[in-house]
Amino acid sequence: MKISLFGHFGGGNFGNDSSLQAMLYFLRHLVPDAEFNCICTGPETVATAYNINAVPSRNVAAKPRAFHNLLARLARKVFVGIPREIYRWLDGLKMLWRTDALIIPGTGLLTDAYTLCHWGPYDMFRWSVTAKLCRCKLLFVSVGAGPVYTRIGKFFVKAALALADFRSYRDHSTLQYLKGLGFRADNDLVYPDLAFSLPEMLIPHRHRSKGRRFVVGLGLMEYAGKYSAETPANSVYASYIENLVEFVKWLFAHEYNVRLLIGDLADARVIREFRSLLKERLVTHEEERIIDEPVASVEDLLSQLAATDVVVATRFHNVLLALLLNKPVIAISFHHKCSSLMSKMGLAEYCLDINDLNAKKLIGQLCQLEKNSELLRSLIKEKVEGCCNALDEQYRTISQVMFPGGAQILDTAVETQHKPNSSVLS
Repeated sequence: MKISLFGHFGGGNFGNDSSLQAMLYFLRHLVPDAEFNCICTGPETVATAYNINAVPSRNVAAKPRAFHNLLARLARKVFVGIPREIYRWLDGLKMLWRTDALIIPGTGLLTDAYTLCHWGPYDMFRWSVTAKLCRCKLLFVSVGAGPVYTRIGKFFVKAALALADFRSYRDHSTLQYLKGLGFRADNDLVYPDLAFSLPEMLIPHRHRSKGRRFVVGLGLMEYAGKYSAETPANSVYASYIENLVEFVKWLFAHEYNVRLLIGDLADARVIREFRSLLKERLVTHEEERIIDEPVASVEDLLSQLAATDVVVATRFHNVLLALLLNKPVIAISFHHKCSSLMSKMGLAEYCLDINDLNAKKLIGQLCQLEKNSELLRSLIKEKVEGCCNALDEQYRTISQVMFPGGAQILDTAVETQHKPNSSVLS
């Protein structure tokens, strides 16, 4: 088989990359001799990390020259932009010809908050149409949606989804959001985020050493902007950073250590800003109790999360991966996906809205979280097992969509999906 995957991968977002890893792991068990190709925003990184072919989701020859003259801009669109776009469509047909399936594996790419192109609604639509013209099976698997602000963005999202042979969403909030856009999704399915099916061999297991300080993992995130609100306010981000600084001051005063975490390489700037502000408020020896290590992969992030006792995080997949490691978590929600995940896991009371984040309330939540940690670990373990089982069911369904009659092959794949010591990702 020849299978292509589409998404915002290789761009430094470890949550997105964890979804790709989970899907690749499953597919390599299901069809080990298949040829894989990833259509993504960071093809060089993906090709190196996962040993597959990878191409850019949108070829850009060069940065266009800025013209101030209206006539010059119009001429460029007509004589350069349109022919170049036609070439992209033809190149896509060539790329997907004789491909059996195009899979969109997870992530929250059903949004125009960042862009219409590259991994946004337009290029997703372009590749979806191309797949159907090439008679590929088209599968949207555990995807997330929103926000979609523009009319053209809504059109491309709904049109791409309408072409799919299989559609599933990672939470009920996505399903309801799409219904609100006017998309008929009554018969569509809801399954957990794909990262819950990461292979067992990637999951580090660490136990707390007696005598060491309690470690709170603090996941910081760059300002979400329009991804969080249609009219974003910088004051929300400033308050977010300020309250977390006060939170860390309290942690140090009560003998906790802090491990700083990121979920995207873009968050490194926030870490620097946060540490600079914190340095102004602390005495020198307290700063030594901050653990701040570089992250270059999903494996690095998992290892750092495993070295914490509890986690307070903002990014969706920092929260999810901490739960996967059976860590009690407080989520700082900036999007409906965060509150939806915490509700599903039975942890709604430990989900705080970023728009009215308060250090005192966060401290109170941490104390409650630590007090109930053993009970919560048992609850989290049960919920995570339920998510893994649900994803096994989804993998059975999509295998039948891709090639009817493949149930026996799939049963073998599912049995090994969570077994350790496998080398299929290499």
